[in-house]
Amino acid sequence: MATRARADDPGVRAEVIGERATGSHDETTEFWAMLIAIVAILIAAAVSDSFGDRRAWLYVAIVATGYIVSRGLAKVGTDHLPGARRRVR
Repeated sequence: MATRARADDPGVRAEVIGERATGSHDETTEFWAMLIAIVAILIAAAVSDSFGDRRAWLYVAIVATGYIVSRGLAKVGTDHLPGARRRVR
């Protein structure tokens, strides 16, 4: 039988306080990594003679698709609701 988190549980209270103080930043690391990779690909295409525009945009599309798929897979089956939308019993 699964144990439900209760409002008086110290772990739940700490998570709620942390989200209030910092906001819910579940995906910022992955987002910034994707953005840096895309910028690096576009800069490499701009300065290189052998790295074509079509190949660069293909790689940008691959990186963006990988990010979207990974975020979708990460959220499948989770019941994590940030902040006030969370139900605590």
